[in-house]
Amino acid sequence: MTFQLTRRDVLAGFAATLAAPAFAQDKTAGSTVIYTSNNQQSVQAVLDTGAQLLPNVKISAINGGSAQMLRRVESELSRPQADIFWSASANTLGAFRQLFVPYRSPAASAIPPALVDKENLWTASNMHVAVMMVNNNQLGGNPAPKTWSDLMDRRWKGKVIIADPVNSSTAYTILWGIREQLGPEGLKRLASNVVVTAQAATVLRAVAQGEYAVGLTFESNGYAYVAGGQKEIELVYPSEGTFTNPEFVVLLKGAPNEAAAKKTYDLLLAKETQIALLEAAYRRPSRTDIDVSKYVKLPNLDGIKSFPIEDAVAAKDRDNFLAEWNAAVAAGK
Repeated sequence: MTFQLTRRDVLAGFAATLAAPAFAQDKTAGSTVIYTSNNQQSVQAVLDTGAQLLPNVKISAINGGSAQMLRRVESELSRPQADIFWSASANTLGAFRQLFVPYRSPAASAIPPALVDKENLWTASNMHVAVMMVNNNQLGGNPAPKTWSDLMDRRWKGKVIIADPVNSSTAYTILWGIREQLGPEGLKRLASNVVVTAQAATVLRAVAQGEYAVGLTFESNGYAYVAGGQKEIELVYPSEGTFTNPEFVVLLKGAPNEAAAKKTYDLLLAKETQIALLEAAYRRPSRTDIDVSKYVKLPNLDGIKSFPIEDAVAAKDRDNFLAEWNAAVAAGK
């Protein structure tokens, strides 16, 4: 699903910020373990903000692919080791909802209702936009692709890289969206051209280092290289429409330190944290009271053409879609 914020949503979120938790006066103590698919810059931004807002809570994080970490949570269900999972899209979380417990954070009042699960199983911590990360030095004389359809051309065979959607909710979101937009045949044609890697981080490194011309990823991941001064790196927002996608935080069933975990959940949604994440890791906030343009040079969402996808359907059909994709990749070799 593509989430469109109405004026009512914005005004409601703005007004609600007056009731945000007073972290500075909070005396909650304990520890929280976060299983996260986010990169080190994102994690460090949360740890640094937590040190200021929740000084009595010791927060630690273990990184991995989103589906990989959720399967780990599943394997530990009889003896939970983590309190929070942060983050994945709803199309991935939907297959694991039995691992979560409802929690309505006070900070959720500053977030549009469309970005909060109706059963309060998850709340959006940030928004993503799917892009092509292009290394202009590796185009081989070809014009940079401008549409998803461009990537179906045989000239791109072996020059495009994407993560395995089994492990990466980023890749799952992009591939599901492409199939929705271009149909099963379009997905097959793409599968015959791309190289699939196990880890999402490999996509970014490989394009930045010139091993591939194009990587399929989320905006925040690719923009780190643009902001870092790599002039050959360009983010392309496909002109026929790309996919906006919220990512969510969840409270895990059997959390060993539930009180501290809930405060950490609140921390991930706090205005201070979302600004820190935007500045450090280019994560678009889910909150309505942050002006992105004040902090980073990214286009406004209203200037990006988007194509709607249904996350609930994507979650329900996850196993069938992954089987379809794997068959397409095998056939394209």
